[in-house]
Amino acid sequence: MAALSALIAGVLFALGLGLGGMTDARNVRGFLDVTGDWDPSLAFVMGGALTVYGLARRWVLRREKPVAAPQFPQLSNLGITRPLLIGSALFGIGWGLSGLCPGPAIVTAGHAPGTIGFFTAMLGGFWLANLAPIKR
Repeated sequence: MAALSALIAGVLFALGLGLGGMTDARNVRGFLDVTGDWDPSLAFVMGGALTVYGLARRWVLRREKPVAAPQFPQLSNLGITRPLLIGSALFGIGWGLSGLCPGPAIVTAGHAPGTIGFFTAMLGGFWLANLAPIKR
């Protein structure tokens, strides 16, 4: 059941990225170019996603337990840590330079020019991150 839920969520996410135009790196770079020809479309996509999430989260948390898990996860580390800040900065730099983040990179990996290189580098970054022990 968990795998099916993940598949459905992934397909919905990919469809949302595609319909919102976020698989086109030019749209993302246009949003990040606040001193040039700024394109606010990403703000609307994010606003729509946050609205749906906020409403769905309230509805889901009324349940006793999740559909595909024995319990809701308990968040224990909510602090701002050095690895979090460094990772966020690296993510932002990569996003700004390429116009892609992991979701759109996965969606477009097979057909958009240049995405294969980004996707490969992203997987390499995941691998490197797992090599370095992070103290929390």
